[in-house]
Amino acid sequence: MSSGDPKQNPTPEELANLSQDELAKLGANLDDVDVIYRRNRWPIKDSKSEKRAERQIAFWFALAGLSGLAFVAIFVFWPWEYRTIGEEGYALYSLTTPLYGLTFGLSILSIGIAVVLIAKKMIPEEIAVQQRHDGPSEEVDQKTTVALLRDAYDTSTIGRRGMIKWSAAFGIGAFAVAAPVGLVGGMVKNPWADRDDSPLWRSLWTPDYPGETVYLRRDTGRITDVALVRPEDIDAGGMETVFPFKESWRGDHDALLKSFRHEYSAVMLIHLRAEDANRAVRREGQETFNYGNFFAYSKICTHLACPTSLYEQQTQRILCPCHQSQFDVMQYAKPVFGPATRALPQLPITVNEEGYLVANGDFIEPLGPAFWERPGYRNLES
Repeated sequence: MSSGDPKQNPTPEELANLSQDELAKLGANLDDVDVIYRRNRWPIKDSKSEKRAERQIAFWFALAGLSGLAFVAIFVFWPWEYRTIGEEGYALYSLTTPLYGLTFGLSILSIGIAVVLIAKKMIPEEIAVQQRHDGPSEEVDQKTTVALLRDAYDTSTIGRRGMIKWSAAFGIGAFAVAAPVGLVGGMVKNPWADRDDSPLWRSLWTPDYPGETVYLRRDTGRITDVALVRPEDIDAGGMETVFPFKESWRGDHDALLKSFRHEYSAVMLIHLRAEDANRAVRREGQETFNYGNFFAYSKICTHLACPTSLYEQQTQRILCPCHQSQFDVMQYAKPVFGPATRALPQLPITVNEEGYLVANGDFIEPLGPAFWERPGYRNLES
């Protein structure tokens, strides 16, 4: 290398003959880096404190690997299907999501701690000042940068520490396997495998057999108290949240509890004033879904499945408190404000011979934001 300008680029022949240390120094020089202070972390090889630091790093990488594998095992084998309080298997089901978060989060955290420990305990201490320059990198910059990185790797002594290397491979490898599991794992099971009985096709409002009566039931605060709804129970301009009830559930505590807890059970039963009902626009294909001045809409927002629990009697709007979507009851509960883009599904209702409000069939379109296809849905006005 020429001895003129210290920042002069060497010729290709000189560059090929430079050692790694010389390339590292050249890289610092070309980048206008002044190394003010530099000290190796462990000037005495294989000291007790050095071994202790190595074991600490290896421990966190190993913990990351075990946590990643635990996440995969829990995701694949742990009971995940919904269970209500008191139902067999509820205790294990209630731990599913916390265990997902605990194991996956611990894996990420452990890798982060291990990397921080490497930087604090293995990479040499250094204080350097660099002038910044714009422009593309030349060949000499590329080679010297590689040399600098290689020098950092060698001086950190990671290369001769098998415990850290193997534990890092285990921890990061297990995390790399766990990371996509949560993303694609839910796509492995075919949601349509059971055809008409597939979970996404059905709700608790779906009759279990042709002709089954599904009543509208109010929540009195007591699970076993079956309080059915009559039209005269709700004043004009009023609203009440109702839930499904089937005679086969009577006396079955778990079934009655599930009817309240199921994510798609809640329905808003609205009794419009006569003058408002006369002006209400029915949705195409759903002109007969209301019973007189009574309209029933799913309470599950079509944006992100929050409960649309607010009803403005004066403006005839249903509001979702999560992201402020608003649905106009006077126009088949179509969205008029906020991020929701689909109308709330309407439940067809009527009154049976006993005078109770009942479902006059199932929903004919998707509930909530889960999916977008259902028989007949494409023929409905959005």
